[in-house]
Amino acid sequence: MYFTDRGIEELENRRGEEEVSLGWVAEQLRTFVDLNPDFEVPIERLATWLARLDDEDDE
Repeated sequence: MYFTDRGIEELENRRGEEEVSLGWVAEQLRTFVDLNPDFEVPIERLATWLARLDDEDDE
């Protein structure tokens, strides 16, 4: 496991059984960027990547 995976592991361990909507996730990402504006670009890239996962044109 990479050092950067620790947060992902914690998320999975603490909240992995929960079901949430993508609307809820989007709101949490907006709140995070509001509180941490330096992370706006990586969060936008993650959101765009997640939004386009099923796009055949990007493959």
